[in-house]
Amino acid sequence: MVHHPNRESTDKIPVPKVARWLVPVKRFLHIEATSGVVLMLCTLIALVIANSSWDHAFEKFWHTHVSFEFGKLKIDGDLGHLIVNDVLMTIFFFVVGLEVKREVVAGELRDPRKALLPIVGAVGGVVTPALIYLSFQYGQEGQRGWAIPMATDIAFVVGILALLGNRIPFGLKIFLLTLAIVDDILAVLVIATIFTETIVWGYLFMALAGFALCALLNRIGVREVPIYVIVGVAIWVGFYKAGIHPTIAGVALGLMTPASAWIGRKTFLEVMTDFWDRIRQDQDEDSQEHMVDHHSSKEHLPVNLEQLQFLARESHSPLHRLEMGLHPWVAYAIMPIFALANAGVELDPVALTSGVSIAVATGLALGKPLGIFLFCLVAVRLGWTRLPSGVTWPIFLGGACLGGIGFTMALFLNALSFPIEEFPILEGAGKIGTLIGSAISAIAGTVLLLTFTKSSPSHTEH
Repeated sequence: MVHHPNRESTDKIPVPKVARWLVPVKRFLHIEATSGVVLMLCTLIALVIANSSWDHAFEKFWHTHVSFEFGKLKIDGDLGHLIVNDVLMTIFFFVVGLEVKREVVAGELRDPRKALLPIVGAVGGVVTPALIYLSFQYGQEGQRGWAIPMATDIAFVVGILALLGNRIPFGLKIFLLTLAIVDDILAVLVIATIFTETIVWGYLFMALAGFALCALLNRIGVREVPIYVIVGVAIWVGFYKAGIHPTIAGVALGLMTPASAWIGRKTFLEVMTDFWDRIRQDQDEDSQEHMVDHHSSKEHLPVNLEQLQFLARESHSPLHRLEMGLHPWVAYAIMPIFALANAGVELDPVALTSGVSIAVATGLALGKPLGIFLFCLVAVRLGWTRLPSGVTWPIFLGGACLGGIGFTMALFLNALSFPIEEFPILEGAGKIGTLIGSAISAIAGTVLLLTFTKSSPSHTEH
């Protein structure tokens, strides 16, 4: 018979005061809704500063020159582009790669029939806004920004859904999350192809060798994260110097991350049972010794605590550990910093009414919902797939409108489409269009969902 420790026994473990103080902070960091709120606040701060007397000092700060040298290798740029858009956003895209891998292995993308609806919706939500954008800008200088309105921002969408609570059908939440992930995949493909002009093949081969080394290290059982970080940095350098945007390296490394635990459930239970039996046996022996000699006591546990720590860590997959560990940093540090560095734009009448601004806003607010809704409607009518449980077409339309919130990825694609050194006016117009289109989409989606779910029963998450 296997003995299990009483759950109440964990109450005897001493908890430092600082741990008690950090409980509310940890709870805050793991509430998805708050990440969208933090992102929105940072966006407002960037807008206020950009339209104040602090504008030049703020802009000068993000243009601070940064340089790294290692032997003959030199990488330089400014704080906003190199550190934020190239380095920090690589970590963001690494987490995107982890999310995609999780969905393919154990999520909605594992089942082809379930995956079809968000995939079809994502394709419609990419093609339609791009076509609408081009209908405004084809043949003009702003044509190069066609990719800006193509992606959905996960943080804002999740934040709004969380604030709306259980009135939103669980199936719609899963649909929108999966759609946003497929959106990100398509955006990554665009970044890898459209925004790569010339390739320095020597550095690319260096990056590919890094990927091969990562695969080999995982194959032979190397578990030390710092080793993979060093190889990952080399891969990043290879992509950067090769002329390919280094965020692609982040996605690729995320997709390569193992999704299965090193120690399986059966092995975990066997080892834990052995540990527990040894502890109980030691307790029995100690009790007998104590009856003979009241001063007898043992200073060490009969188990190897390092092995126990290894067992606990490796019973979770690297994908799970990295996603859980990096998510708070991405949501509450990297994305807010990105917003501060990229969302600030002067709200002048010329930029507000420019063709690029109107094209981006229309692509997000009209093109995204229209593409998602119509493509999915056709797929359902043809019998290829069906709507999620508890979701009606009016509710689905509200969710499709939320798909038009394209903040983070749209700003990132805007920075790639219109480098501020070459297209300062168009870059600002693209930002304004992104903010307007995302705001309209958020308001429209929220109003529709509040209207059509008002009389719906409470939907419980499974």
